[in-house]
Amino acid sequence: MKLITSTLCLSVLMMAVSCKNESKKEEVKAVVEAPKPLPGSIIKFDSSKRYIYLTWDDSPQPPGTTVCKDIFHKEGVKATFFSVGMHAFDLRRKRSVDEIRNSYPEFLLANHSYSHGFKDKYKSFYNLPDSAVKDFLRAEQELKIPVKIIRLPGCNSWVLDGEMKGQPSTKKVYEKLDALGYSVIGWDVEWRFKGGNTPIQGAEQMAKEVTDKFEDQLTVAQNAVVILAHDRMFAKPQYADSLSRFISILKKDPRNVFETIDHYPLVKHAIKDTINKK
Repeated sequence: MKLITSTLCLSVLMMAVSCKNESKKEEVKAVVEAPKPLPGSIIKFDSSKRYIYLTWDDSPQPPGTTVCKDIFHKEGVKATFFSVGMHAFDLRRKRSVDEIRNSYPEFLLANHSYSHGFKDKYKSFYNLPDSAVKDFLRAEQELKIPVKIIRLPGCNSWVLDGEMKGQPSTKKVYEKLDALGYSVIGWDVEWRFKGGNTPIQGAEQMAKEVTDKFEDQLTVAQNAVVILAHDRMFAKPQYADSLSRFISILKKDPRNVFETIDHYPLVKHAIKDTINKK
């Protein structure tokens, strides 16, 4: 009888331990499988912080795109890649776009048109607003862009929540995009280039330009600076080093926070609501 009782007690104890272990496994599994935030998810802004939006145009442009991604990842900062549909013409480049899209919330994939303004023929592109809009929609579909956020090729125009401004030649296009619920993002500071891909400013000068924009309050949105650069500019080691130094300088100020452009303070709330329902 004692043997039966002991065996029964041992079985109950083993079952309890097993249940406890399973419970712990479920807890760990729940933590591991916590859903990633969706592009466009709303964040709470801290008025004591200064938000920096690294927005890089014309991806995929290997090896520049890969170099930039690696630097951003190493430095622990978020960035947005405004991509061009026609640049993803082979498996390697399509894989690069997929990697950006799947890396959210670290990186955000956004829309920079399919043809890059009819291959830089901007006057023709903006003189045909219906064709231009179709060009953006084609890029969105083929690249599987998760947000309704666009940068117009070749011009600094903005369509935000309750505000539109930009070059007169682009007005018909950005008005149509606004009617379709899109935000259009321009820039506050440009990292300029010469000869197609050579950066003009050094790291220290660029960091000063960003800081001056904050200090002088010369930005489209308060406490927010949008930086424009192009992937191809940083393919060579010396320019990649300059990008790393630029980020390191800005990181020294604890007020600076790096975010993706879907968290720009004036991006349309309607876009975020639509995305969150998907």
